[in-house]
Amino acid sequence: MKIASIIVAAGRGTRAGGGMPKQWREVAGKPVARWTLDSFAPYGPVLVIHPHDEDAARAACGNLAPPLVHGAPTRCGSVRAGLEALAGDPPDIVLIHDVARCCTPRHVIDAVVAALLTHDAAAPALPVTDALWTGASGMVTGVQDRSGLYRAQTPQGFRFDAILAAHRAFDGDAADDVAVARAAGLDVAIVPGHEDNFKITGPDDFARASMSRERQDGHPAGQRL
Repeated sequence: MKIASIIVAAGRGTRAGGGMPKQWREVAGKPVARWTLDSFAPYGPVLVIHPHDEDAARAACGNLAPPLVHGAPTRCGSVRAGLEALAGDPPDIVLIHDVARCCTPRHVIDAVVAALLTHDAAAPALPVTDALWTGASGMVTGVQDRSGLYRAQTPQGFRFDAILAAHRAFDGDAADDVAVARAAGLDVAIVPGHEDNFKITGPDDFARASMSRERQDGHPAGQRL
């Protein structure tokens, strides 16, 4: 079975600060994007980038040199650009991953791939365990039942032909590719996610990611690689 991956890295990541898009900043001695690409190297990654980021992307990729594809103003548009880049020599399945999730444990990726042997789509998630409130004007207005609620993660994996057709038929933007798949009528299996598989969003997440990477790779926290 031929497997490819699309690493979505076209965003600007302004909430993370630092004066440059977060995917090109360093975590534990390597760019965020390089950690992510290393994790998906066995699955023929395509890196979807902002058109202005080619030099930064090539520097971050180093000797990996994955194909670079220019993204779009929306996440859906960027994913579709990656899918269309693969369509000439299509894989059987494709994994779609946020570049800013640079600490994804190997077993999470493996679980998604394994689920695709028997399902058209699969994605990792964690059940919501905190109490959930509704609110307005700084005040609690109610309590939301958390039963059956999950925190979505990536990689989200799909049969390639099915997700390409879903994106071609989808109009607008969506939070993730599971939303696009479900709009096309695809069933999506849930596999266990992991707390380390978080998305770098704010400035404090870089320290958390460094600790996670160093822990996974057997280095003391704070020791640069």
